[in-house]
Amino acid sequence: MPKSKQKSQKKKKTNQKNKKTKKQKKQEVPTLTLKERLAQKRKAAQARQELINTLTPAIGGGLFIGFILFLAVGIKAAVPAVMGIIVMSLAYKYPRQALFAFIFYVPFGGTITYYIGNSPVLQLAKDAFYVPALIAVWQNCRKQKLPIIIPEGIKTPLYILLGLCIITLLFINGGQQFNPPPVGLFKQAPKEFPLGMGILGLKVFLGYVPLIACVYYLIRNKRDFLFISRLQIVLILVACVLGFIQYLLLLTGICEGTRNAEGAALFKASLEARCFFGGSLVYSPSQGMIRLPGTFVAPWQWAWFLISSTFFTFATGFSDPSIIWRIISLASMASVFINAVISGQRIALALVPVCFVMLLVLTGQIANLKKFIPIFGGLALLLGIAIVSNPTVVQERTDSFIARWNASPPYEFIVQQFEENWKSVDSPFGSGLGRATNSARAMGPTKLVETYYPKVLYEVGIFGLLGFIFLVTTLTIICFRQYRLVKNRNFRSYGAAMWVFILFISYNTYYYPLDVDPVAVYYWFAAGILLKLPTIDKMERLQQAPAEGETGEKGDGVIGSVESAGRININK
Repeated sequence: MPKSKQKSQKKKKTNQKNKKTKKQKKQEVPTLTLKERLAQKRKAAQARQELINTLTPAIGGGLFIGFILFLAVGIKAAVPAVMGIIVMSLAYKYPRQALFAFIFYVPFGGTITYYIGNSPVLQLAKDAFYVPALIAVWQNCRKQKLPIIIPEGIKTPLYILLGLCIITLLFINGGQQFNPPPVGLFKQAPKEFPLGMGILGLKVFLGYVPLIACVYYLIRNKRDFLFISRLQIVLILVACVLGFIQYLLLLTGICEGTRNAEGAALFKASLEARCFFGGSLVYSPSQGMIRLPGTFVAPWQWAWFLISSTFFTFATGFSDPSIIWRIISLASMASVFINAVISGQRIALALVPVCFVMLLVLTGQIANLKKFIPIFGGLALLLGIAIVSNPTVVQERTDSFIARWNASPPYEFIVQQFEENWKSVDSPFGSGLGRATNSARAMGPTKLVETYYPKVLYEVGIFGLLGFIFLVTTLTIICFRQYRLVKNRNFRSYGAAMWVFILFISYNTYYYPLDVDPVAVYYWFAAGILLKLPTIDKMERLQQAPAEGETGEKGDGVIGSVESAGRININK
């Protein structure tokens, strides 16, 4: 018999076998019985009823309080109050969905704030998702006897720092509240609420530490981890596209910016110059001055969003198992580089490429660059075209950065800030929580301190500063040990990028990113993801290993066993 006929017969047989296996698989899919279908319908009806039971009192209470505020203050206070009560009620009932909404809201908070209305209350709108979800997670942890402080190794430094902050709040802020300093002759006492300032300052300082546990319990398995990492990439890409559109609108004259301003207004960010997205900006092409806010309230926040996005896009670009998502992540990284140039933010222009190189070296991915040469070649071509087509923009940004460095080198500026605040701090326990926090200025006059550790020194004193360094150092060491436990190459690569981000932010003192969105959220968010990776890695290995070999294996690391890590039902 000829070989060609034998091959054709073998192909027919294999095709017939494949068809039979497909039919068998279809037959193996269990059809739901009448009882099971009725049970599903009852569950759906129960879920609808629970939603109605949650919404009814929330809407009623919100309308009642909103009506009172409408009569007392006006419509601007009433509408946010009604929406806030409804959102908080739903966030408490559905904490998992609330945490996803919180992550989604962060990069677009500035844009949403100014679309709804410019109100100080709206600056805290994201906490309407976070705080009720945190309370729900805490209650579930108590019921199931799971830790709410993760990792457990940070308990001691966190309690020490919290104790020092309470001392500052009670004795420094409390003293200013009930025994204010004497006012000079013919001077009017400032209108302030020091205790309220202290509470808000404490919330900004340590309020997002529990986000580590929220993210840790939010991620239940590999599927959840991939969803969150990819969601972050999509959010970064969308925000960067909007930032680029904002630049084009200003460039083409659709938005005027500050080009028609006069005098000092040409160099100051103005909310009146707002261009569709985000908040205040500067665009004075005649002076070579541009500071874009992207989707955030202020240009500084946009710069630090771009810096932090370098770590997330790098992590997914080098570790995602899907080639499509790796390409999307690297395209997102290219958009971050482009926005770092056109935004006019010198710190973004300097740190985005520096962070990229630092990630290549510290994560060991520099050895794997051969795999990504085609992708990097395409991205480099795009960036090259952008640079060649806009040489004046690149030259202006470079000249601006060099001029700023020569006028005030960062290391000299940081030393100067330390010296100034060391001399001006009131006591070893600081001058009061919130006294150098911008978001607390509604409670009274605050001092502008443009570097983070001098700001902490001014607010909580030398003891509080040492306590905070103790906390972040402990977290950095634990995160390093945890990501080193990961065996899976992709998980390990992602964890390494998150650890470099935590290391970088922990000891960065230039500006105050840990006080402001988005880094104030992303720092603890990244720690929660990283700390979950060893558990996910272990779950994957247990699923892949033979049932006889590893079914009785115990958990490892500071977190606990695989079984206990997955017990919590975050949606009650």
